[in-house]
Amino acid sequence: MTLHVALVEPEGEVWSGEAEMVIARTLDGEIGLLTNHAPVIGVLAEGSTVQIRPEQQGQPDVFAAVTGGFLSMADNRVSILARESQLGTDVDVAVAQAELDRALEAAGPAAGGPEEPADVRYYRALLSAAGQAN
Repeated sequence: MTLHVALVEPEGEVWSGEAEMVIARTLDGEIGLLTNHAPVIGVLAEGSTVQIRPEQQGQPDVFAAVTGGFLSMADNRVSILARESQLGTDVDVAVAQAELDRALEAAGPAAGGPEEPADVRYYRALLSAAGQAN
């Protein structure tokens, strides 16, 4: 038995398919979802990544940056409803790094702290989803 996962944003579906596991960061902490998990709903952490482990062995994990939103699971169906999302494979690393640099400069001392601006967190998540250390 597998999970059916749908990652969507207001403009439409970003990714959907069968998965073995989903890992996401919510306001309550990280959560890992496997088949037959109890129903759950959570608020996605602003500027975080979602990891989807496809059902097929040998397929690479799917990573997506999200700006926030909601995650729910019931009856082995996972819905990830993001305000904005981008798959790591679609990230232009040079553009994301340039945007992060601009956002860090604008944030000044707030960058890197507990009150880090949402745009800084999202650009960090984009680079993380693309497999880049930031």
